[in-house]
Amino acid sequence: MNDSSDGSSNAAQRAQPDGPEDRPEAEDEQGGFFRRLFGGVMGPSDDPHDEMHSSESDTPGRTRPGLGNLSRMVVEDVAIPKADIVAIAADITKADLVKVFRDSGLTRLPVYEGTLDTPIGFVHLKDFALRHGFNGSGADFSLSKMLRPLLFVPPSMPIGVLLQKMQTDRRHMALVIDEYGGVDGLLTIEDVIEQVVGEIEDEHDIDEGHYWTEEAPGIFIALAKTPLEEFEAALGLSLTDHDEVDDEEIDTLGGLVFMLLGRVPVRGEVVEHPTGVTIEVLEADPRRIKRLRLRHPDRARG
Repeated sequence: MNDSSDGSSNAAQRAQPDGPEDRPEAEDEQGGFFRRLFGGVMGPSDDPHDEMHSSESDTPGRTRPGLGNLSRMVVEDVAIPKADIVAIAADITKADLVKVFRDSGLTRLPVYEGTLDTPIGFVHLKDFALRHGFNGSGADFSLSKMLRPLLFVPPSMPIGVLLQKMQTDRRHMALVIDEYGGVDGLLTIEDVIEQVVGEIEDEHDIDEGHYWTEEAPGIFIALAKTPLEEFEAALGLSLTDHDEVDDEEIDTLGGLVFMLLGRVPVRGEVVEHPTGVTIEVLEADPRRIKRLRLRHPDRARG
């Protein structure tokens, strides 16, 4: 789970010398917990029975949590993609900011000027609440006075190095920057720690282990990010073993729909798969698919 989601630009990172980040209470103290984690940066244990240093998974394609991941995994393995980042414009109104905090359930939101490729910092719910109260009233609204600096990191940085940098700089959010200086993803300190201790769920998390539900025999409601291999295994049917589909290019159900259509579908559009499975787009925006309904005629008849 992403705390953003609570994952550079040509604009330089802007420090706020009188902002919240300079206060000692800006972020919670991590103490010895992180220092113990940093031992994993040096690499896995020589003891083959030490499960905490093993990233071998009982499920193919999955990585087991463990200290070894701090040196084995890099930022791009963990970060959420750009399309999934919840961010706000620098000129957002106070009412709209309150709505974004409420609707997203997040506590940290990146702030940008113009587009997300020009980030200028992030705003923390705690800072907003201290100035305006949780209902958004109070002092005159000034987003710039609440901005905290972001970290900007390359996709190839080991996550153990990032964890150390986050603790040293007292920053819990980082944007991933591509080779052209654009934003490629986002991750938080929680995303990194989860690679060591496993999933950390709170009251705002959706159980990502359940990517789909079967609402009737042979009819599935699924998130577009559903791993294709997992869905195929549950369905007992290959959706990629066909000439129309290049299985090396896709990992998710949403990617499968893109591959079949060659474009971004619109809400309500139905795609016919060569196997006879029909895929209906339930929710989408101009950039991506979000939710799908799949009908497997053979299972429905059975």
